[in-house]
Amino acid sequence: MFRGAVAQAQPSLAVRNNLPTVPKGRTVVIGAGKASAQMAKALEEAWPGPLTGLVVTRYGYAEACEQIEIVEAAHPVPDQAGFLAARRIWEMVSGLSPDDLVIALISGGGSALLPAPAMGLSLDDEQAINRALLSSGAPIGVMNLIRNQFSTIKGGRLAAQCAPAQVATLVVSDVPGDDPAIVASGPTIPSANSRELARKYATLYDLDLPPVAQKLLAGTDNLAPDPCDPVFARHTVRTIASASLSLDAAAAHARKHGMEAAILSDSIEGEARDVAQVHAALAREVALRSRPFNKPVVMLSGGETTVTLRGKGRGGRNAEFLLAFAIAIDGFEGISALAADTDGIDGSEDNAGAFADGTTATRLRKAGIDPLAALANNDAYSAFDALGDLLVTKPTGTNVNDFRAIIVR
Repeated sequence: MFRGAVAQAQPSLAVRNNLPTVPKGRTVVIGAGKASAQMAKALEEAWPGPLTGLVVTRYGYAEACEQIEIVEAAHPVPDQAGFLAARRIWEMVSGLSPDDLVIALISGGGSALLPAPAMGLSLDDEQAINRALLSSGAPIGVMNLIRNQFSTIKGGRLAAQCAPAQVATLVVSDVPGDDPAIVASGPTIPSANSRELARKYATLYDLDLPPVAQKLLAGTDNLAPDPCDPVFARHTVRTIASASLSLDAAAAHARKHGMEAAILSDSIEGEARDVAQVHAALAREVALRSRPFNKPVVMLSGGETTVTLRGKGRGGRNAEFLLAFAIAIDGFEGISALAADTDGIDGSEDNAGAFADGTTATRLRKAGIDPLAALANNDAYSAFDALGDLLVTKPTGTNVNDFRAIIVR
C-alpha cells in the first residue's frame, strides 16, 4: 500500500499531464522541494522546446538533467548552498518579457531550500527561525505563514519578480487541505494571511526568535504582495499530486487483495502522540466491537502531524506517532500499523518510518527499553531501531507527506 501511494505521487506522469502552453519567448524553469529534481527531469522529457533554469532539492535527492541545473541544499534547516541557489533563481527571473514563461516546480521542503532573508536578517537568523519553528509543535500552515514574514522570496514575492512574464506553477502538495499557497511557503503563490496573524501565532507558540526577527515582525517592513495585485493576473496554479490521490491508490490496492479500506482523512494535523491516541482508540473499537468498521479492515490516513520537542532522543513525527500508537494497543495482537513519510525521510533520520503491532511495547520491554520513557525523550527512532522495525526506503522522489495504514484483522 505504501509503494502504491508513493507511485501515485511520482512526478513523471503528473507533470506530463499538466504541461502549460509553449510560449512565444523563452521558457525558464525554477523550483524547490524534495520532489523538484524529479519534476524537472519529467518536464525535460515531456517539453517540446528548449528550457533553461535551476531547481534546488535536498541533499541526496538530485536527478540528472540536461537543460535544467539541479542544486542540492540542506533541509530542514537551510544552509549556504540554498541561500546562493535562491539568489541565482531570483536573478534568473529578472528582466523577462511578456512573451516568456516561467514554470515553477514546487514541492514540500522548499521553504528551507530557498532561504532569502529579508533586509536586516542574516542566514544565521533564518536558520534560528527555522529551528524555533521546528521545535514549536506548530502546524505546517502556521510555520509557513511565519516564515513568509522574514523572506524576500516566499509568499508570492518570487512570482512578482517574474513580471511581466507568465508564471505556471505545478505543485506536489505535502500540506493538509492541499492549499498551494502553503506548500514550500508559496514562493510563486501570494497568500492573504496578514502580519498581525503571524504575530499572534508567534506569541501563541512562544517562539524564541532572534531580536532582529522580532523587530521585523513587530513592524510593517517586507509585507507580502496582495493576491489581488494585477502582477499575478497571468499566473496559473495546478496541484498535480497530493495525499488524497495517494490514499485512494493505497485503498484500491487493499481492496484488490480482498481487504476493505477506510480512508479516515487526508489532512490530519496535531501533535503526533495525540493523533496516535485517536487512531489507537479507533483500532481497539474495531478489534473489540467491529465498529465503526467491520474487521478485517485497513484504516488509512494522511496529513502532517507535528512534534513538540521535550527530550533529546532521535526520531521523526511518524516514528513518534507509531511509538505512542504501539503503547496504546499493547496486547492487541490483531492490530498492525505502518506510519511513514512518502518522501522516504522521517524528519532528519535515515528512515521513512516504522512498523508496529500489538507486541511492540512488550518486545521493547524485553529488550530493556521502557516505551513510555522513550516516548517522553522523543526517542522513537532508537526504539524501533532496536527491534529492527524501521522502514528504510531512501528518497522516493516525491513528497505528499505522512502515510498511515492500520490493519485490524
